Amino acid sequence: MIALLRGTLIEKHPNQAIVEAGGVGYDVTIPVSTFTHLPGPGAEVRLRIHTHVREDALSLYGFLTVEEKALFEKLISVSGIGPTLAVKVLSGVAAPELIGAIMRGEVDRLVRIPGVGKKTAERMVLELRDKMPAVTGEQPEAQAAAALDAVDQDVLSALLNLGCARPQAEAAVRKAKSAGAPAEFEPLFRRALELVR
Repeated sequence: MIALLRGTLIEKHPNQAIVEAGGVGYDVTIPVSTFTHLPGPGAEVRLRIHTHVREDALSLYGFLTVEEKALFEKLISVSGIGPTLAVKVLSGVAAPELIGAIMRGEVDRLVRIPGVGKKTAERMVLELRDKMPAVTGEQPEAQAAAALDAVDQDVLSALLNLGCARPQAEAAVRKAKSAGAPAEFEPLFRRALELVR
């Protein structure tokens, strides 16, 4: 099993990185959180890898931190959550916020993550609540996300679904609100979308 990949970053996209190591280009699926912290193409990178083997495919999932990889592996241990959905979950919400939502049993917060239905959210809480690490000193990203209300979170989620990077999407939502956009989903979303480009 491949556990770590170190090499030259050839390409990066919000859900994919191609890393050349030993003359071989590895196609690695990554969450948006990893994408936003990757250097530019041509730089050396080191990714923690989860190797997922099926009858018809061998897929690599990459993460910059051990903690994010561990959270991904906890997510795929939940019945009904495969690696693709786990990456969407990690892309849709910051890790500390996700851990907090699971520990507090916030099913309605979890269903706002793209691809997560009510039953899946309930299973996440039921199966993972006691397995989550304690959130030690929330990271700035988690504090920023917590400051957004429900409509803001929906707008943020929609921007992430369109492929916007989380930091730019959060900044656009805040700018749209401070510029006087109505606190309703559609006008706020349209204004934030203009600002994120």
